[in-house]
Amino acid sequence: MEKIVLFVGRKFHSNLPFQSYIKRETDKIFGEVDTYFYYAENDNSLFLHLEKLLNKEAQILIFATKSATSVVGKLLCTITSDNQILKENMLIPSSTSVFEDDTYLLEYKKTHINVIMAQENQELPQILIKNDSRFAHIQLFDMDIETANALLNPLAQTYEVKLHFSNLVQDWVLLNIESKKYGHISQFISSAASLLNTKLIPASNIAVYIIEKLSHAGKKISLAESCTGGLIASYLTKESGSSAIFNGSLVTYSNLLKENWLAVDNAVLEEFGAVSEEVVLEMSEGTLNVSDADYAIAVSGIAGPDGGSKQKPVGTVYISVRSKRKVNTQCLHFNGDRNYIQEQSALYAIKMLLTLDKELFFR
Repeated sequence: MEKIVLFVGRKFHSNLPFQSYIKRETDKIFGEVDTYFYYAENDNSLFLHLEKLLNKEAQILIFATKSATSVVGKLLCTITSDNQILKENMLIPSSTSVFEDDTYLLEYKKTHINVIMAQENQELPQILIKNDSRFAHIQLFDMDIETANALLNPLAQTYEVKLHFSNLVQDWVLLNIESKKYGHISQFISSAASLLNTKLIPASNIAVYIIEKLSHAGKKISLAESCTGGLIASYLTKESGSSAIFNGSLVTYSNLLKENWLAVDNAVLEEFGAVSEEVVLEMSEGTLNVSDADYAIAVSGIAGPDGGSKQKPVGTVYISVRSKRKVNTQCLHFNGDRNYIQEQSALYAIKMLLTLDKELFFR
């Protein structure tokens, strides 16, 4: 059954943190949304679109502003030949099957419609639609989508699951697994883990997974970020429990702070430049020394759109990941705008951390 989300109200399009919060809550129920649509409160095309959607088999979530909620209700009543009734200061179609505070569920033919009045800086009302399929996410490393599909497709057919692949960064594939029977998903993951061994992590949220693994091992991590500007730190600290494993992060944009905070040699900076293997190596070493952590990640690069050169074009990023026993340093070349390059850099750094210590992270 198709899963569709409609945002009715201009604020959903312009208020990105609010929109992201709603999408996170939606993903907990749907796992993966097929299509998002955005409408202003007074968009005349909304009626025709709703009429079309209500004549297909689908699950539809409609998030509306306070002023748009009654408009949506009127449109639904017109389409379904229903009347609105007042219930707890909210106008809703009389055929509503389930009603809670600021949220109601309507069933029409083979379509389920959940209308939710969403307000900024408020907790989102309950999502009443129940997902008709089961889903899970796992992470695949050191392989591309074509290889992953070739290896896992026979298992998918055996356990009657659907596979959806997404390439996060080079050699890191996010796999969404969908099935109407959860037991089939767990059996598929178990078989896939046996087949792929140290190339698979059965977790949907890698940041939570890292926190759990480091916490259980009694280990800590610290960061030195330049071009990512604290993005890796945010990736970890937005999850509960991060204080148990995260010592901190130094955002060392200037050479002065690379020298004074991380003990990067001035002569190395002068000879090789801030964006170089030699500097990022000293950054990761300095991070371990200053924080006494067990793992360190250091990143320095050119996110753009300016600052590149023929020798080091925009998208050139050096990453050094270090434990007390090992170090891995790589030069990467990412494409996209400034933010996408930063995000790819952060994700690749996380990938390097995981693969640096496979005994810990892939057990």
